[in-house]
Amino acid sequence: MTDVTCAECGASFTPRAELLERYPGWKPRTCPPCYRAAKGGSSGPRGGGRKRASSPAQLTTDQALALPASGPATGLFTDGGCVPNPGPGGWGAVYVVDGDIVDETHGHDTSTTNNRMELTALLRGIELVPAGTPCTVFTDSNLAVRTITEWAQGWERRGWKRKTGPVENVDLVRPLYEAVRARPELELQWIRAHVGYRWNEYADALADRWQHER
Repeated sequence: MTDVTCAECGASFTPRAELLERYPGWKPRTCPPCYRAAKGGSSGPRGGGRKRASSPAQLTTDQALALPASGPATGLFTDGGCVPNPGPGGWGAVYVVDGDIVDETHGHDTSTTNNRMELTALLRGIELVPAGTPCTVFTDSNLAVRTITEWAQGWERRGWKRKTGPVENVDLVRPLYEAVRARPELELQWIRAHVGYRWNEYADALADRWQHER
């Protein structure tokens, strides 16, 4: 494949041959540095939602489905992000049982952040799982997991305030925490991004779908 021009910085770059071989027909939209910058962030409560190594970006849902069956085959898989961060972004969630899609949803926001899209994906995604149905909820945002499972309880006790100031994205964090707490059959779990897990890749593709629908 000839060089590609990055849609963000305008730089010319050559996609890695092994990625082109693994994903026939895939064309990267951004160069690796811009992709990492858009999807990355620190692991602290004020940082971005996730960090990604140099990896295939912007797969379609069909390309994600064509990946070898690997990773968990049952659960709710969510993802979200924006390009640039902050900027326009999207979120996606897919509920899968034994490798079959039961339901899915996705959406976007014209002005947002990685963290808000990750939290929105979780909040909207758990609505896909019938009440009372045990389910593991997978997200590749360790920040989102720690926010709900470690920090939110203390923030609630302090009237949804942090010791150092207001809780960021409290309009999403509070209802998500309350929704998860009200459904003990759900287990929130971090999953590693872009290691070939089909349904994590599919959720990522759903989060990016808004860019193809414009």
